[in-house]
Amino acid sequence: MYFEIERFTGKLRELIEYALEGSMKNIDYIFSHLNKDSDLELTRYVDFALSVVENEEGLERMEYYLFNGTLIQRNYASLFFNRNGDYDLIEKANKMGLIDDLQAFVR
Repeated sequence: MYFEIERFTGKLRELIEYALEGSMKNIDYIFSHLNKDSDLELTRYVDFALSVVENEEGLERMEYYLFNGTLIQRNYASLFFNRNGDYDLIEKANKMGLIDDLQAFVR
């Protein structure tokens, strides 16, 4: 994927850089920003950064958060997989009660 990271600055750029590398450690760092103290701006940055993850290790780690993260982490993982059409994962998480119907079926 061609991506012009130069146009981003600050925290958003930092998170994008982590996402582009996409290692398990990088994804853990990004998801660590989703907690009870997260503000709207930071959650938007996380959401955008997650959208650029492409490598297998990063995708597998996001799947981990879909099934094992906190509620907010599961919700953001759900957004990612919904946008990418991974509905089988979403349906499985929903049937397990890990995400609600709204998160599961938002397209």
